[in-house]
Amino acid sequence: MDTITIIVALVAAAAGFGLRHLQVQSAKRRNQEEADRILAQAREEAKSVELKAKNEALELRQRAEGDIERKRKDLSREDDRLRSRRSDLDSRTEKLEEREQTLNKRQSNLDKRNNELDEQRGEIVKKLESVSSMTRDEARKVLMDEVEKESRGDMARIIRQIEAEAKEEGDKRARNLVAMAVQRVASEYVSENTTSVVTLPSDDMKGRIIGRNGRNIRSFEQAAGVDVIVDDTPEAVTISSFDPVRREVARRTLQKLVQDGRIHPASIEKLLKKEQDEVDKAMQEAGENAVYEAGVPHLHKEIVKMLGRLKYRTSYGQNQLAHAVEAAGLAGVIATELGADVELAKMGGLLHDLGKAMDHNVEGTHAAIGAEFAKRYGVNPLVVNAIAAHHHEVEQESVEAVIVEAADAISGARPGARRESLEQYIKRIKALEDLANSYKGVTQSYALQAGREVRIIVRPEDVDDLEAARMARDIAKKIEETMQYPGQIKVTVLRETRASEFAK
Repeated sequence: MDTITIIVALVAAAAGFGLRHLQVQSAKRRNQEEADRILAQAREEAKSVELKAKNEALELRQRAEGDIERKRKDLSREDDRLRSRRSDLDSRTEKLEEREQTLNKRQSNLDKRNNELDEQRGEIVKKLESVSSMTRDEARKVLMDEVEKESRGDMARIIRQIEAEAKEEGDKRARNLVAMAVQRVASEYVSENTTSVVTLPSDDMKGRIIGRNGRNIRSFEQAAGVDVIVDDTPEAVTISSFDPVRREVARRTLQKLVQDGRIHPASIEKLLKKEQDEVDKAMQEAGENAVYEAGVPHLHKEIVKMLGRLKYRTSYGQNQLAHAVEAAGLAGVIATELGADVELAKMGGLLHDLGKAMDHNVEGTHAAIGAEFAKRYGVNPLVVNAIAAHHHEVEQESVEAVIVEAADAISGARPGARRESLEQYIKRIKALEDLANSYKGVTQSYALQAGREVRIIVRPEDVDDLEAARMARDIAKKIEETMQYPGQIKVTVLRETRASEFAK
């Protein structure tokens, strides 16, 4: 019985050992498979990281090559620019050398001529000594006088020739420069007016604008500082004011009031304040845009704001802000060609009419007002002088001031730059005829050729021939002093005596 027990125990032990062995082997296999799986996964991740690193390296390389290519192109363009500049300098140097050779040749001719004169002088001296009873000093003095006279004549002739050539070349270069500047810098024009028209949805709105017993229109005119004209024009009213900014604020306000439909003194004052702020903002933006377009940075904000007021100012149909930007561009082009200070010229061109933004509120000419305003805010003294001197009210102190004057004239005189509105034209013609009719002895006066000639008929018994000539001169001078007009005006005084009889 004990033997059987032992055998059973041994068999059970053997079976347990075999089972454990199997379990250990199974666990080893599982661990091995897990290790293989982890290793395979690690290899896959390593491959993925390696591929990603290669892609990033490739992208970095491509970007680097792109940057290198762009820099290479920039360097190539800079090299081309330098070559072009060097070529221009070489060309100018060659022209200077040619001019120097020409002057040397002329100097050589002068030297040759002087040598000939010296030889002639020697012969004359010998002849004078032999045939004349004068002393040597007296003969020398006569000879020197003759030589000096002849030499001065030759020198004067050559100087006149050089001056004529220089004048011809200067005129040619000036014409080319003006033509090039006008072609490169030009702006459009707008219609000039002193009124603004506000359209209405219906004629019934005119009654609302006027209000009970004219209350609304009086409140509007008093608050806005304008005249509101309500006439027979269908579905429209007119706003009139000499101040373009005030007129623009009133126009915007009236449009908002018409759109809203509720028109009464309280809403008028509220909307006027709001639109004033909007117009101020628009002028500030217009000034900043003009400064940017003209390429004139670092201006005081008050100057920029005042410059923006020119957006609502016109002269002979030319917008003054556009004229200022155009003058700045023209001044810059001319200064570049002449080797002057481009920045000063552009700033002077942009600010030369700054006084027109305030000349209706301040005593004095717009040139003096603008110069004083620019000086107050630290503008360069040469630019201040260019502003003050562009109509020759003060003396020009620099070449940039002359350039600003020329740019102003080109901008105003180029074809298509300015035009007169019908209203302004009629006013100018009427003022011309009224001025002529104010003189004693005038019976009739007619403005002809679009105001370029005024023909005056006088009574022969009151005005004689001498007085007629004096009257023509006086009227012409009066027109120059009191009127503004393009070009020139011819004044003709007609005095005619007629004798009549009747045959009975």
